[in-house]
Amino acid sequence: MHAFQPYPIKEIEFNPFVRFGDNWGALTTKADDKVNSMTISWGGVGMLWDKPVATVYVRESRFTKELLDKSDSFSVSFLDDKYRRTLKYMGQVSGRNEDKIKNSRLTINDYKGIPFIDEGNFIVICKKMYSLPLTLENVVDKGVEEQFYKTKDLHTMYLGEIVELLAR
Repeated sequence: MHAFQPYPIKEIEFNPFVRFGDNWGALTTKADDKVNSMTISWGGVGMLWDKPVATVYVRESRFTKELLDKSDSFSVSFLDDKYRRTLKYMGQVSGRNEDKIKNSRLTINDYKGIPFIDEGNFIVICKKMYSLPLTLENVVDKGVEEQFYKTKDLHTMYLGEIVELLAR
């Protein structure tokens, strides 16, 4: 397998509707010497405070959220379609109860101490800049509550400065 190379951010051709919405990503973070990863299908990229940023959303109940709240960084790894079943597993099983990275046969690599999934083909490395819990009081489209939050397990939005893009 080819080694990762930095990818110039100004040359990125990244469709967030396809990458997040269709292909999904693996959000990975580390805290207290524990690494955990989970599948995400909600996210985006853009500019804020004159910096390139990635936005991800994590439910309150997720073990990854506990680690991300303690961490100052995270990554999002995008994998080939052959890992679709693995990503489905990573989204359904909690890292609290088992070592799902090991059980999924994925490998952790790191970039300057920030963990990512080595089997990925495109990696977004982020330094956490901001987090904000979503609240039902601020949801304008009231159908969202019925569709996504029947159990009141809301998301927190995390905004990360993109410090590096890696590609094979």
